[in-house]
Amino acid sequence: MQYLIYRSTPLGFDRAMLAGILLGARRNNARDAITGALLCRHDLYLQLIEGPAPAIDALYARIAVDDRHSDVRLLLSDTADRRMFPDWTMLDDQNPSLAWSPAQVADGAIEAAGAAELLGVFARLSASAACR
Repeated sequence: MQYLIYRSTPLGFDRAMLAGILLGARRNNARDAITGALLCRHDLYLQLIEGPAPAIDALYARIAVDDRHSDVRLLLSDTADRRMFPDWTMLDDQNPSLAWSPAQVADGAIEAAGAAELLGVFARLSASAACR
């Protein structure tokens, strides 16, 4: 199974846009055997997607040209033996304190983060989701 983490800057972010993104993602991801999580705020989308490599590659290609994103950057891509979000076609972040502050994002903290730090953010999100 392949996973990847990317970041982008939202264009025109609001709750209605987020609801539309999540609705489409959950429908399409269920069809394509993709799971994952999206951390979202006015200044940041940070997403982990996981599933079959061809489906992950196709989804990332669509995200890269989606006009709701700018400055899409692939941060990490690898394989794993198990999913981090097996029960979530797309979990949305309910606790933005798990990630970097807007000032840290602006200063490049996400791009400077290593694989362990990036995966750690999503591991904490996965653990908090298990308590829901």
